[in-house]
Amino acid sequence: MTAREEAEGFKEQGNAFYIKKDYAEAFNYYTKAIDMCPKNASYYGNRAATLMMLYRYREALEDSQQAVRLDNDFMKGHLREGKCHLSLGNAMAASRCFQRVLELEPDNSPAQQEVTLATLVQIKWRKVVFCMDRALEAAAACHRFKILKAECLALLGRYPEAQSVASDILRMDSTNADALYVRGLCLYYEDCIDKAVQFFVQALRMAPDHDKARLAFRNAKALKAKKEEGNKAFKEGHFEAAYELYSEALTIDPNNIKTNAKLYCNRATVGSKLKKLEQAVEDCTRAIKLDETYIKAYLRRAQCYMDMEQYEEAVRDYEKVYQTEKTKEHKHLLKHAQLELKKSKRKDYYKVLGVNKNATEDEIKKAYRKRALLHHPDRHSGATPELQKEEEKKFKEVGEAFSVLSDPKKKSRYDSGQDLEDDGMNMGDFDANNIFKAFFGGPAGFSFEASGPGNFFFQFG
Repeated sequence: MTAREEAEGFKEQGNAFYIKKDYAEAFNYYTKAIDMCPKNASYYGNRAATLMMLYRYREALEDSQQAVRLDNDFMKGHLREGKCHLSLGNAMAASRCFQRVLELEPDNSPAQQEVTLATLVQIKWRKVVFCMDRALEAAAACHRFKILKAECLALLGRYPEAQSVASDILRMDSTNADALYVRGLCLYYEDCIDKAVQFFVQALRMAPDHDKARLAFRNAKALKAKKEEGNKAFKEGHFEAAYELYSEALTIDPNNIKTNAKLYCNRATVGSKLKKLEQAVEDCTRAIKLDETYIKAYLRRAQCYMDMEQYEEAVRDYEKVYQTEKTKEHKHLLKHAQLELKKSKRKDYYKVLGVNKNATEDEIKKAYRKRALLHHPDRHSGATPELQKEEEKKFKEVGEAFSVLSDPKKKSRYDSGQDLEDDGMNMGDFDANNIFKAFFGGPAGFSFEASGPGNFFFQFG
């Protein structure tokens, strides 16, 4: 029997005990399944459900988080994580979990109900803050009231206010574990992880059984380590490894908004190096969704759009950046994107001739010779009227392209995005035959003669 088969057997036994409501035995068998196959998300999800029935929500939260780390599309894992957060009073984190469930299953009724409940809890937290403010008017020195207010503020995402209250307590009582925990939590969610770890360590030193501080400390250490591994791999040029490490870091704590925004942006940077431009754009968009003020993510996404030649999108992002930070650099980036957008709406003469923008004069001539002969109307005199019309159009475009790119002055104006009409060149009245005759020489220039079905040879005058 393989390890997987044995683990499945333990899981089935755990399911049987769970149905009988013997949650202690179910827990034991799910643990055995995890020991056999520690990378199976469903085993952690089942054990989390069992722990919830045993009212051991902190342990259940750890298992459900591990489940979604292993499989980010594991709907039940996200749902259980959300319920644990909600049971423990973290309504903001719970809402994010339930929103993820709804991304996976938009019609998931339990998740819709839980989102409503989480919203109500946040409203109650606001009421608690209001009530604590009223209570502190009478009991201004009560640390218990202050701690409750600070934690509520932190759970509402109002970190500066929460830090201020916690710091006020610590000035009078530097050993208050709850205040140390709240201070660390605010720093952690504001992406000051090193400082946050110091506060969690102090909190655990004052109160070794402080469950909240222990869980936050574990997440902070894991997140810091994985992010640093990713940064190191990136600096050493190991882009595939860095991409994977940033992906792993993103599974550690989905509720750390600011750090995850940076991780998404970091992964986008790596993705652009790996030419995964569409994924890089998606990662930048995720980062912006988490933090709408994150300028670096807008800049990275704009550059990806430029590389993908999606200039309208790039201009939109650079405009957003310049509106926020009016620097010379941002102005230059915006103008460059606007110029490329303008140029993109004209005919691309380099593409018409099939050469790159650094093509030499000789390469341009060779490309013209090849394309002009390929599309010359005489070559297609036996074709259908529709095909003749199409080839005539292409022949004219090839002549236009050569006329512009072979003339240094016109080429310079074209490359800089200026209108060629200002140079006295009206493309509407352009005669491609004159260019062709001038290039090949002679009054008639050449003639096409058939040497067999579908074959031609060229005779020049």
